[in-house]
Amino acid sequence: MAFNIIRQDIARAEADAIVISANTAPRDGGGGDSAVYAAAGREKLLAAREEIGILNPGDAKATPAFDLHAKYIIHVKAPKWLDGNHGEGEMLRTCYRNALHLAEELKCESVVFPLLSSGRYRFPEALSMSIARDEIRSFVETSDMTVTLAVYDAAAFNLSKQLETNIVSYIDDHYVEAHGWRRESSSFMMPQAKGSAMPEDSVSFPKEVNAFCSLEDVLRRKEETFTEMLLRMIDERGLKDSEVYKKANIDRKLFSKIRSDINYHPKKKTVLALCFALSLSIRDALELLSRSGYALSPSSRADLIIRYCLENEIYDIFEVNEILFRFDEPLLFDA
Repeated sequence: MAFNIIRQDIARAEADAIVISANTAPRDGGGGDSAVYAAAGREKLLAAREEIGILNPGDAKATPAFDLHAKYIIHVKAPKWLDGNHGEGEMLRTCYRNALHLAEELKCESVVFPLLSSGRYRFPEALSMSIARDEIRSFVETSDMTVTLAVYDAAAFNLSKQLETNIVSYIDDHYVEAHGWRRESSSFMMPQAKGSAMPEDSVSFPKEVNAFCSLEDVLRRKEETFTEMLLRMIDERGLKDSEVYKKANIDRKLFSKIRSDINYHPKKKTVLALCFALSLSIRDALELLSRSGYALSPSSRADLIIRYCLENEIYDIFEVNEILFRFDEPLLFDA
């Protein structure tokens, strides 16, 4: 299972199935759908769409994907926004559910959605995003399918103004502090001495780790591999493997590789996803990162956002990814 978010033209996405909004009658509806028709082969796709016939609100039907990098195109009749009092929200939820269930019936391992009903259908982006997130998250909890949402506008992720302000301030303050800059009014003065940021592949222990560790902790840390430390942390918290990899939004097969290989070397984003799944403190997260030779760099805005989330106990991996997307930073998933 996995729920990913990308900023990409859906006509260029690669998946077993690609979902598009369909008109009631068979025709190219324009907008993003027009790009899909062009990439798939307009005449071939229109002919296949005509075989489906009329689509009623909430319906989901499949055609071949023809020249796309996919097996199927799933056509859904998504609702137009009127005023919010005509069942638009529930109808949009039905579209996601029906499209996902159809992809499952077609034995798809991956499916890509646009943000349905946004754009020319005038659905409020934040509401459309909230519905998409809820329905996809609910589905992937019990499915091995990888579901991807193609979103262009980061504003669709409706972070609270306070949260966004706090993160910007945190990034600003910690970057300035790490590099020796000093603030005068709204400007920055050059540092007196340049510091060096900790490289990503550094294996030295951050000061937050050393400050709280007993001799026993240090000796154990020297002996434990990443996998051993991870499994110990899981056991200490009384968690099941399935709870961990689902909360981390990582594939079950990947987690099995980690568990079966005592010397497994993960990607940094995999370690970070597991840190959030285990609700680790910043100290424990830095310690787990160090087992694979990683650290959180004050020179990286993405790392500072990760650090902010850990320090403020924002552990929901989907919320963390939405924050990263809003700031145009790479997300925590394996693609």
